[in-house]
Amino acid sequence: MITVMAKTPISASAKPSQDFVPIEQVRDGILVLRDGSIRTILMASSINIVLKSSDEQAAILGQFQNFLNTLDFSLQIFIQSRDLDINPYLALLEEQYAQQQTELMKIQVREYIEFIRGFVEGSSIMTKAFYLVVPYTPAAFSGNDEDTGVASSLSSLLGSNKNAATHISMQQFEEYRTQIEQRMYIVMQGLARTGIRAAQLGTEEVIELFYHLFNVGEPNRAIPLGDIAEN
Repeated sequence: MITVMAKTPISASAKPSQDFVPIEQVRDGILVLRDGSIRTILMASSINIVLKSSDEQAAILGQFQNFLNTLDFSLQIFIQSRDLDINPYLALLEEQYAQQQTELMKIQVREYIEFIRGFVEGSSIMTKAFYLVVPYTPAAFSGNDEDTGVASSLSSLLGSNKNAATHISMQQFEEYRTQIEQRMYIVMQGLARTGIRAAQLGTEEVIELFYHLFNVGEPNRAIPLGDIAEN
């Protein structure tokens, strides 16, 4: 964890976080960046490899190594950890408590509610989500080798934040979509061989992901789609 201590107050005219994200818009789940390149985000399942036998572990790791060796483009694996929000589950239990007809069942449900609440408050319970960012930069917009820095951060993989956006036509977008869908297919097939399922995020899911990345303390707030989404 990095702590930043500021001795001077933050200006009220500070730019919104969206100004620092190099995304021009999201079309059909595909991120169109300001430099003319595009990205897709896949959400992947996970495998508890510790529960596998040694032979199964070796097979999974071997398949994953083969998958990585077949890629001729960069691929970022992004893991998001969040505190588990137990409030919706507790609200459901409260509804069940109100519907109980016997005093014994009311007592049991109430004890279970208090147990869950106390367990969560006394423990740090996290949920993890696994994402893969698949890039495609057309040669016309690539100033250097398109896909370098596999282990770079999410912001660096998305690209530099340019003030002037490079707009692409619908015809160009359809051409680029074909290219990036081929890459997605390669990634999804390669992961499937290791037992991992992956699916592309839709437009609203992409916006929700980025919104919560920049608004960590507001997990239940309604997400304004704004002008960034174009279906």
